[in-house]
Amino acid sequence: MVPTNYYLILSAILFGLGIVAFVFKRNIITLFMAIELMLNAVNLAFVAFSQSLGKPDGEVFVLFVIVVAAAEAAVGLGIVILTARNRHSLNVERVDLLKL
Repeated sequence: MVPTNYYLILSAILFGLGIVAFVFKRNIITLFMAIELMLNAVNLAFVAFSQSLGKPDGEVFVLFVIVVAAAEAAVGLGIVILTARNRHSLNVERVDLLKL
């Protein structure tokens, strides 16, 4: 059996990588991937705590986070596709105005 500390360390590393990618990357798709990485790191922590405490509360939170991530991906990717068609770029710095 793997100790809970290992899962939490892995979760912190993944969350940190997501933050670094979010801060330093300028591509919209990469930013969405960084957000998804951070959400999955939080999911790993929820499941680790749920398993260590023996309660299913963390797994219920994971289901809610997955639903929110799916909705964010659907709406966000729709906006990205529309922006890419109109601006011909996925660079965040070029998408500073929302009018055409």
